[in-house]
Amino acid sequence: MTTPIKPQWGAVFSMALGVFGLVTAEFLPASLLTPMAASLGVTEGMTGQAVTVTAIFALVTSFFSASLTSKLDRRGVMLLFSVMLIVSNLLVAFAPNLTFILAGRVILGIAIGGFWTLAAATAMRLVPEAMIPRALSIVFSGVSVATIVAAPMGSYFGHLIGWRNVFVAAAAIGVLALGWQLAALPKMPPNPLAKNSSILSLIKRPGMQTALLAIILVFSGHFAFFTYLRPFLESVTGVDVNGLSAILLGFGVANFAGTLLAGLLLERNLHLTLIGMPLAMGLMGVALVGLGSAPVMDALLVALWGMAFGAVPVAWSTWITRTMPEEAESGGGLLVAAIQLAITIGAAAGGMIFNVTGAKGVFMGSALLLLLATMTIFMALRVKAPVQDGV
Repeated sequence: MTTPIKPQWGAVFSMALGVFGLVTAEFLPASLLTPMAASLGVTEGMTGQAVTVTAIFALVTSFFSASLTSKLDRRGVMLLFSVMLIVSNLLVAFAPNLTFILAGRVILGIAIGGFWTLAAATAMRLVPEAMIPRALSIVFSGVSVATIVAAPMGSYFGHLIGWRNVFVAAAAIGVLALGWQLAALPKMPPNPLAKNSSILSLIKRPGMQTALLAIILVFSGHFAFFTYLRPFLESVTGVDVNGLSAILLGFGVANFAGTLLAGLLLERNLHLTLIGMPLAMGLMGVALVGLGSAPVMDALLVALWGMAFGAVPVAWSTWITRTMPEEAESGGGLLVAAIQLAITIGAAAGGMIFNVTGAKGVFMGSALLLLLATMTIFMALRVKAPVQDGV
């Protein structure tokens, strides 16, 4: 795949703003569930399906978006995702009932799944090859910022201006992203050398099953940890609400820093980053369980976990661009599907372990998954793939 001589950082940052808008919209219902349910006259459980339907359609879209858009200019496709973000938020903001909200969230799920499928392949066309990890780290930084601000800001402004106006504000973010992308994204006609292999054929490639297992283990371990972080901090560390908020903020800020640092790490050594991050997370999980009630050390370890995880999605996206540069879009879809599956597994398995052993058991299980992932990644990388020297 040909890459530009000069990096187009304005276009890269416009994608990061689009990511921020998409992920913020994805997270908003979690912080606005109670007022949304009360306003619509339905239960919180029914309203919570707004989150579920988004995830389901993001997963389904990841399988088909590369092939369905293969003959379209990538600039137009990215602009379409921003339009869908705006439409989704406005549908939710002015929804007279739950059906309209679910329709809006379906549109958002399609935009999220499609965007993440094509993100790495699009970044490859905006910067020189050596700068791809840096570009991906900037794009993924939008996720970290949304993670930090979406839930607390959604809850805060929902109380001040009402939940509907919060979604209008989210639509405004989409308008800003669309405007920047219109100005910054260059025309990107379909690449004649690109291959849109089916996800099934990619899975059959040598070493791919082991790599996918590693991805699922890493993300399952992380999301089991993250889902039950609050119960651990409350029941094991013993922090109050203020301490909990401070630790969660520290996690988010460190995650943002880790995402940005990932670009520099990956430009130096991709394989060491892929192996080192889950190893560090696994060891920190063991340390958290062993320390017990040690608020300062626990806060530090949680922040370091967030920093280490910040590099993980950037690293695997970079791995996709280097191992299958002409199939990066199909590979991106496979990566999105694996991560969505891992989120489901991590949350479900964590819940079962929590019911039996409590938060400590969940954290130990997460640590063991991550250490197993480290060994699996080492095995996967032993299979020679068409990557550049020095990675």
